[in-house]
Amino acid sequence: MRTKVKGAVAIAFAAILILGGTTLLKPIWGPQIDVAAAPGGGGSAEPWAIGAPITYQDLTVFPVISSQNADTGDFETLDEALSSGDAVISELGGYMRRTRDGEPVPIYTGGSQVNQLVLVNRGKHPLLLLAGEVVSGGKQDRIIGKDRIVPIGSAPLPLDVFCVEHGRWTGASMNFSAAETMVHPSVRVQAAVKQDQSQVWAAVRDETPKVGQSESVIVEGQATGVGMSAGTAGGVRAAPPALSSAAIDGVISDAPTQSYRRIYQSPMVQNSVEGFADEMSRRFDRATSRIKGGRVVGVVVAFGDDVAWSDIFASSQLFETYWPKLLRSYVVEALTRPAVREIATIDDARDFLRPATGRIQEDTEPGVYTWREQSVDGLTQIELEALWPKLITLHWLRVAVR
Repeated sequence: MRTKVKGAVAIAFAAILILGGTTLLKPIWGPQIDVAAAPGGGGSAEPWAIGAPITYQDLTVFPVISSQNADTGDFETLDEALSSGDAVISELGGYMRRTRDGEPVPIYTGGSQVNQLVLVNRGKHPLLLLAGEVVSGGKQDRIIGKDRIVPIGSAPLPLDVFCVEHGRWTGASMNFSAAETMVHPSVRVQAAVKQDQSQVWAAVRDETPKVGQSESVIVEGQATGVGMSAGTAGGVRAAPPALSSAAIDGVISDAPTQSYRRIYQSPMVQNSVEGFADEMSRRFDRATSRIKGGRVVGVVVAFGDDVAWSDIFASSQLFETYWPKLLRSYVVEALTRPAVREIATIDDARDFLRPATGRIQEDTEPGVYTWREQSVDGLTQIELEALWPKLITLHWLRVAVR
């Protein structure tokens, strides 16, 4: 009789696992963490955990945690390569090769073009480029137009870009340097998804930060007026200084070349962006330091109650490399949006990462990478999959396209 009871209990428990296994078998890596299944490389299911929301003013980020941390040391980022000299980006006609007689000859002729540069990877690692990364110099600042990988020893590559600086078409050098800047999501989506120069510039020009729209913010559970300066009051960090919409809108339009970088360089904007980013970074570091059994590989981003963006990487190393400039891009975006009191929930974040089912579009360079895009119900998902030296999805992007 006892054996039959044990057998019945075992059968019942197995049925519970089958019917409700997704709940019982969730990994727990810290407080308030849930699992979201999202497509990984090659369409396989990648189990990610979503961490508890971290909120400051209108910006909320949900850490994305993975128990798997891929080795991405074989790849070099654009900022790293430009800073070290492993990569060179020039205007078309600006990169020279030497003839046997020692005479410089341009690789590409026909003059500079707004939407195309030339890139040479001179390093020992494949080069990772993300849409929206800013390169500075040449005849005007540009942003990378599309996620891609540039292999080792490749021929000088025509590189698709978009202009983010009006009013300048000259420069002391034809070459570009690392700006260590990512444009904010409203601009980045125009490059990564819509691939439209006019919309890129419209987003740069018309959606500059409009700080100081909310009447109050909550800082560590206390209401703080937006007029307070950045710093601490009674051990509590105050909100960044408030700025008028008119003052911020003039930052770009008053610049001689209407440069996107003026958003970050203008003292009046920089103080708010940096104060906001520093506080968000402090909260993020404190929250994620308690996570056990997994690594943070990305974030889901919400502005108020609007879950709008995610950047997820193959490794915590890659995420940590990109995080400072990604965070500042999210901050700039938060400052462009009207203030709201509602805050996105972890269920909203999980729903945002639900597997895509739309038609797949692919662009591939054989033996190097595959770029894959799916769009459904106002969401666009982009995966960048490396094919060499290993098969691995390096970057996974999902964005709400308005």
